Parts: sequence; C-alpha cells; structure tokens
Amino acid sequence: MTYTDININRLTHLLKLYGLSKDDLLHNLNKDRKKVLSENEVFGNNIKISVLKKIDELFKKGLSYYIDPKDLKEAKEESIFFRKDKFNAELSFGAKQIVTHFEEEKIAFSALSKLADFKTERTLPSYKVTNSPKKVAEEIRKVLYPNFTTDRKAFLKSLIGKFAENNIIVFEFIETWNKKEKANINGFYLSTNVIVLKRQKSYRRETFTLIHELGHYLLNVEEIDEKIGDDFSNYESLDKIEKWCNDFAYYFLAGDFDKTISQLEKASAKNDYHHEIVKQISEQTNLSEFALFTRLRINDTISFNDYQTVKEDFEKQYRENEERLRKEREKEKEEGRKSNARASKPILSPLYVNTVQSAFIEGIIGETEFCRRLNIKPEKIENYLK
Repeated sequence: MTYTDININRLTHLLKLYGLSKDDLLHNLNKDRKKVLSENEVFGNNIKISVLKKIDELFKKGLSYYIDPKDLKEAKEESIFFRKDKFNAELSFGAKQIVTHFEEEKIAFSALSKLADFKTERTLPSYKVTNSPKKVAEEIRKVLYPNFTTDRKAFLKSLIGKFAENNIIVFEFIETWNKKEKANINGFYLSTNVIVLKRQKSYRRETFTLIHELGHYLLNVEEIDEKIGDDFSNYESLDKIEKWCNDFAYYFLAGDFDKTISQLEKASAKNDYHHEIVKQISEQTNLSEFALFTRLRINDTISFNDYQTVKEDFEKQYRENEERLRKEREKEKEEGRKSNARASKPILSPLYVNTVQSAFIEGIIGETEFCRRLNIKPEKIENYLK
C-alpha cells in the first residue's frame, strides 16, 4: 500500500502548534526535491506514505499520530506555544522541535511522578520583578549554591543536583554538528518546574544560562531564550524581566566577590583593565571573564571604548583557539588517527533518574522504556537500580 487515509485536522493542529502556514510546510518539504510536492499532495485526506514519512521527519510524532481519527484542540497544557505568543528569540524550526519535545517530556515526567508517588511541589518562594535581584540571589544561594569546584562540568552537575533537591528538573540537550534543523536557543523555562539547557562549548556560559532560567522560575515567567545578554549591547536591549534574570544570575554566581567587583577603580590601559583580578574572580566563581567585564561596563567601571577593546581581544583569542582545534582535527584525519573523543551524553537530573527508577521498580514502565529514558543499554540496568 502506497497511500493511507489521515486525519488532516491533526496535521493542521501541528501547524498551529509550530506557528507554520501551509506554504511554510510545503517549502520545508520541497527543499532539495527535483519534483516539488503540491498542496493537494500534502493536505488531502489521502496521502502517499512516503510523503507522510517526510512530514513526520519534521514533527516526529510517529505515523499513527496522523491516522488517529480523534481530533485535537488547542490546549495551554499541551504547549508553551499555546500559552504565549512572543518569546525572547525568533525561533528556528529546530528550536520549535526542541521546545515541543521537552514539553512532551515535561508532561510524561509529571505523569510518571504522580504514578510513582513522587512529590514535586514547589519548595522555593516566588518573587516579582520589583524584588531586588541581588537580595533574592543572596537568599536563594543559601539553598541552591553547591560546594564550589573549579571543575566546571562538575559544578554544573552539582547545581542540577541542588535544583533536584528542590523539585526543579533540569533537562540538557546536545545538538550534533550534522543536525539539519539547528536550534537557535540557549535555554528555556517551562512552568511549573522544568528548565532546559543546550550543551555549550563553555560550561561557564551554560551555568550562567541555567541560573538565568532559574530567575524565570522564581518569577514564574515562562520564556525561551536565545541571547542571555553576556554582551553589554545585548544586555542593554533586554526587557526588565530579562535584565532581572541576568542580574540575578550574576549576583548568584558572584556571591561575596561582587563586593570586590563593585569597589574596583575605573578599568583602563593604565591598570591593565584589572585583567589579573578579573581572572582570579572568574576562577573562584565560574563566571566567565567576559561576563565579569560586562558587569564592569554595567557598573560603568570601564568605558564603552575600553570595553570594546577588551571584547575584541577575547574574540581574537576565541578565533585563534578555534583555528588551533580545527588544525588539530585536520592533522588527526590526515595521519589516520582516531579521535579519543566519545559521544557526549546529556547530564541527567537526579530527580528525573530517581523518578524513572521508581516507575520501573513499581512496574509502571518496562525495561525498554527504562533504558530509553536513561539512554542506557539493557545490560547496564543493574547499575541504575543500586
């Protein structure tokens, strides 16, 4: 059978969810096709299975989704895209795929938590944008700040563990280099207790993003973020909620070192822009040096021109490092050497792991689902049940 009947209303529902028109979908499907698909070939009640598979490569719902005769209604519980119209990013299709995926993960996690009798009620207070981000950071640090380590990945994992202790679940996703639809986002917060992070080259930047999204959780304002405002010009363009979250993230990570930052004299070439002090504080807070220079600019402790000079120097160092790594990879390839790098796995929240473990032990989910959710092989199951 090459054709199948579908419930066209379900496809229409997906277009509304993703904010796409029929033309948008046709354009996406016809990329790199010699013979383009017509509207009738895509939006009829009877469709080629090969075309339906192409559609599902975008939406990843499974073919049975489109065949189900039950119509769907727009529901705020289903997606942030039905709860909110505008976001702090012009979302790419890849970004919408990621957000939709984790919205579904959130719903599934909530269901598993209830069935496994796991408590996920909010334990932290809510705040308003009129509250001082510095004072809020001082309060929340007492609860969520882990033992400090200069191992940046370990520090991030410790933070995620602290969040789990307070019923905030953090999902991390890794975008592979060959992914067709790229996600132009760094992180987002989904009510009531879900934060999603994109794995980044810099764990410091990812940590800052995590605390920024924690700010959204504390304000209980859902958002999808592309630019977190680590650059001064980006910071200046943020609205009051985004600035609040950025300021909160800075004060949370800086802690008592903010006193040192706020007491510095004007940075200039004469004092080498306080590079040595900034570097030391960066090592002791896991705030990037550039983020600290941006804070100096926010505090007007460095002029705009001097800030630009420092920024250009950091950008030059970054380009040189990227070029060095590129040449190393090329040399490895030419010499036929295999890279020792292993495929990265997302950091898993202890709250998520414990819930999935409990659901498996209680017989709520089977072995296949257990392995899929924890991304493990069946022979490794015992290691996750100790």
